[in-house]
Amino acid sequence: MKIKPANILFLFLISILSFSCIDKGQTVDALFEKDLKAIAEYIEKSDMVNVKEFKDPLTGVSIIWQEVSNSGIKITRGDTISTDYTGKLLNDVVFDSSIEAIAKANNIFNSQRRYVPLRFPTSVGTFRPVVIPGFEFGLIQLERGDKATILLPSEQGYANNPPAGIPLNAPLIFEVNLIEVKAGPNS
Repeated sequence: MKIKPANILFLFLISILSFSCIDKGQTVDALFEKDLKAIAEYIEKSDMVNVKEFKDPLTGVSIIWQEVSNSGIKITRGDTISTDYTGKLLNDVVFDSSIEAIAKANNIFNSQRRYVPLRFPTSVGTFRPVVIPGFEFGLIQLERGDKATILLPSEQGYANNPPAGIPLNAPLIFEVNLIEVKAGPNS
């Protein structure tokens, strides 16, 4: 059976029309709800220490503190912060860490990389964050010395543009230790 170019063009146009009829808002909302459900299930099954919780209904970011420092040193946008972190998927596969021993234990060690706390200025105003939005948002809720787990839906992570090793639209987990807060120009 020989396929005619006109038939291929017709199938191509039908495919485009089918996908263009999908409401992207509904798709994003459905993905958000799916992520929230998966995060809630992860938290329910987890045995992580929970001394304090926070959940932002707008972003879907959840934070569970393992240690509360009560240092009183909070982050203001524009401050420079330093944090150790370990990034994981909901199946507990580690994809990144600032801690060399964790990188080695999870076979993601890179001898070309320096394993030191991540240091970056928090975003101010309309400037784009240096890190993924949910990671920064979660850290801003902490005080210096806090140790917490930040869980974020895919839209607050890499969404449909992840780096190698992270699936499309994957909710993410970050175990963090907020080490330092250096006052920025707004403080």
